[in-house]
Amino acid sequence: MHPDVIARFLVTAFFAVVFLQSALDKLLDQQGNLDYFADHFKNSPVASLVPRLFWVLTLIELSAGGLCALGLLTWSFRNRGMGVAACGVALSGIALLSLLVGQRLAKDYAGAAVVAAYFVVALVGLGWF
Repeated sequence: MHPDVIARFLVTAFFAVVFLQSALDKLLDQQGNLDYFADHFKNSPVASLVPRLFWVLTLIELSAGGLCALGLLTWSFRNRGMGVAACGVALSGIALLSLLVGQRLAKDYAGAAVVAAYFVVALVGLGWF
């Protein structure tokens, strides 16, 4: 197997795990997550929008993780171009940008730095597609 194919597989698998786990955690512990986000964003301009944004983020994460998982199951990571796996990785980038905006609004700069590292993985991964 070619190293580019392995790289695309690994990036796709990484984001399938990251975002399916995150979305499932939000779905299985809705109140705990909502309480955490309400506290995290209590002094931010989006404090009143937390419940709505929570569900938007959950949907984006579930979609990104689902597309990545589907890309793995259909082996679409083997081909260059915007197949299912590449769309999942691209949507992962959008999810990460959403998280980055939230961390910056909450003035959680350490958390934003962690999200930025994940975003780099998405950008590098997309370069392989």
